[in-house]
Amino acid sequence: MNFRCIFLSLSLVASLFFTVNSEIFAEEGPPKKTIYFSAITLYHPIVMYQKYQPLMNYLTENTPYRFELKFSEDYRDIINFLKTDKVQIALLGGVTYLEAKKEFNIIPILKPLGANGKPFYRCVFITRDTNKDINTLSDLKGKSIAFASKLSTSGHLTPLYHLYSKAGLRLEDLSQYRNLKYHDSVAREVLRGNFDAGAVIDSVAARFKDRGLKIIDVSEPIPGLPIVVRADAPPELVDSIKKALLFLDYNNPQNRKIMEQWDEEFKYGFTEASDGDYDSIRKMIDYLSKKGVKIP
Repeated sequence: MNFRCIFLSLSLVASLFFTVNSEIFAEEGPPKKTIYFSAITLYHPIVMYQKYQPLMNYLTENTPYRFELKFSEDYRDIINFLKTDKVQIALLGGVTYLEAKKEFNIIPILKPLGANGKPFYRCVFITRDTNKDINTLSDLKGKSIAFASKLSTSGHLTPLYHLYSKAGLRLEDLSQYRNLKYHDSVAREVLRGNFDAGAVIDSVAARFKDRGLKIIDVSEPIPGLPIVVRADAPPELVDSIKKALLFLDYNNPQNRKIMEQWDEEFKYGFTEASDGDYDSIRKMIDYLSKKGVKIP
C-alpha cells in the first residue's frame, strides 16, 4: 500500500471515529452536574480510593449526577470541606458529625448496615497474639496504646469511654498513648511492637486479625457512620441518593454482586438516619467531660 492509500485509510478511520462519537455525545445530552463526596480517613488514601470509587461509579450510573471523590488529610479537613461547600456529601463518624454540627447545619440522611443487617458497628481493642500479658482491659494499666484520630468515634472516643467506665483506667494510668491518622496505621504499629495495644474500628480488626492480632475487648454497638449533606443541599439530590442506595438489598444476588466491590463499612446496605441516632455519642462525650477528658 502506498503513502496516499495509507493516508486515505487513516482519514476514513478518523472520519468514522468522529462521526460515531459525535452521535454518542449527541445522545448523551448535557454533562451531569458533579457532586463531590468525601469520607473520614479510616485508611490510607490509596486504600480509601480503591474501596470508595466503586460506590461513586454506582451513584453516577444511578442518579442524575456525577460523583467524584475528594479525600481529606484528616478528620478536621472533611469538616472544612463541607463547611466551604468543597464537598456536598460525606461519610462521617459520630464525633465528626457532632463537631461539624456545632459550626454549620448538616443533616444525616443515611447510615450503613452491618453484616447482621443492623445499623451499628463496634470499637475493638487489639494487641499482638504473642502478647500473653494483655488479655483484658484492666491489663492495659501501665501499657502503651495507639488510638486513631482524636475525632474518631471508634478509635478514640469509644475506647476512652470504655477504659474509664468499664476498666476504671485513666489516661494517666497508661505508660504512653498516641493518636495516629488512620485505623490501619494503629493495627500496623501494634503488630510492629511499637505499642502494646490499640483501638480500631471492627472492620480493621477483622482485616488484620489473621496477620497476628488478638482481640482484647469489644465495645457496645455504636450508631452507624452517618452519611450527611449540607442543609442547603437540593432536595432532588438528597432524594436521588436515598433512592439509589435504599434500593439495594444485600440478600439479592444481583445487588450483592455490586455491593461486594464496596468498602466493608457500607457494603451491606443502608437505612435512613436522624440526628437522634447519635445521642449515645453525646452521652459518652458528656461522661468523659465530667472526668476531665475533652473530646475532641
